[in-house]
Amino acid sequence: MVANGVKANRFVKILGAIAATVAAVSLPVAVSSQTNRLIKIDGSSTVFPITEAMAEEFMKRNRGVNITVGISGTGGGFSKFCAGETDISNASRPIKQSEIDKCKAAGIEYIELPVAFDALTVVVNPRNNWVSSLTTAELKKIWEPGSTVNNWSQVRSGFPNRTMRLYGPGTDSGTFDYFTEAINGKAGDSRSDYTASEDDNVLVQGVSQDESALGYFGFAYYEENQNRLKAVSIDGGNGPVAPSRANVENNTYTPLSRPIFIYVSERAAQRPEVRQFVSFYLSNPQLVDEVGYIRLPQEGYTLARGLLERNQLGTRFANRNIVGVSIQELLRLEAQR
Repeated sequence: MVANGVKANRFVKILGAIAATVAAVSLPVAVSSQTNRLIKIDGSSTVFPITEAMAEEFMKRNRGVNITVGISGTGGGFSKFCAGETDISNASRPIKQSEIDKCKAAGIEYIELPVAFDALTVVVNPRNNWVSSLTTAELKKIWEPGSTVNNWSQVRSGFPNRTMRLYGPGTDSGTFDYFTEAINGKAGDSRSDYTASEDDNVLVQGVSQDESALGYFGFAYYEENQNRLKAVSIDGGNGPVAPSRANVENNTYTPLSRPIFIYVSERAAQRPEVRQFVSFYLSNPQLVDEVGYIRLPQEGYTLARGLLERNQLGTRFANRNIVGVSIQELLRLEAQR
């Protein structure tokens, strides 16, 4: 069972591709016991579409396993995870020190696994015909703490005298943390007078119905709703760059490209169905493409499977500035563990 959310545009051939991939890596997929096994997952709405797709396909092949996927935001997900309420936590940023401490106090150890890259996307309504790009300085002017910008004419000379309404993730969201650090210079620093939600579908709905709106969320939610949204190119100092797979892979979509993660409870990973699900997750990156994110190079998934097989506990990415980190830098950090 999965929570309602953005649905993947699935191809008819996907099951065949999954079967071929699983066969190629010789991973055991079928869970032998016929007893209903429950895997509980919660956290990031950004990572949700990937995990939802993985869960759906895994459950098709393992009728005795039930997987629930919730959306509490990255911070809300870690609150449940560190209380022992979930087996896997979806995260659109690395675990924070306060969350590390909470998990440690509760005796919760974990395996940290990068699973994809995201092009965090700034969007406007398709009827907005005055903006095609924004600089990071203009985004900061709009979103920084204490900002009083509430009209498009305040953003740039030549923009119309139109009221601006803002939509963005709530404070439990890893997307909120990443965006505020990348744009405002410190995670959590943001104006608060905007429509906030940890569910990106709510933000999509708001921007799509409001000609004067501006919002931001994960790339998959934009790609799934391109007919209702318009992506804004971002100028980080070298000219406007659109959010796209190619621009994440060539490291030109900065500073809003970012790695996204799952965290697996060490205790839960001892259960066969959890370990097999995570192995399945790391062996089917075509589903990352299907739902609109950017898969890692194969080396990344090989390294991640190695972490799972070795039961490598802890974090390599916490307390580290990952704003603008490239896929190549991510792989280098992952290989050092």
